[in-house]
Amino acid sequence: QVQLVESGGGLVQPGGSLRLSCAASGSIFSINRMGWYRQAPGKQRELVATITKSGSVNYADSVKGRFSISRDNAKNTVYLQMNSLKPEDTAVYYCNADPPLWQNGMYYWGKGTLVTVSS
Repeated sequence: QVQLVESGGGLVQPGGSLRLSCAASGSIFSINRMGWYRQAPGKQRELVATITKSGSVNYADSVKGRFSISRDNAKNTVYLQMNSLKPEDTAVYYCNADPPLWQNGMYYWGKGTLVTVSS
């Protein structure tokens, strides 16, 4: 089984940057596509960026050109570089496989990391 621990969130002013990290307890090498999701208050969780084992990336239109996803299979870590942050980027950010990991009869989610963009 894989456990995911997200970190790097915090309070940042509009226009600022943050780099999120996701450390996996098990190997993510076998997982073809990893992604970052986010859930804003009162909204459904959405997928904002994905990356395959070969490095192919995709982004939601709302973050395209501002966010960059990367992965280090040797370190079992996935990153999300977020630049030009906007208040609407405020959310709890989660990393997971795409589709999400299914473990112990349910979808597995880590605790996430909170990103707050505010002046």
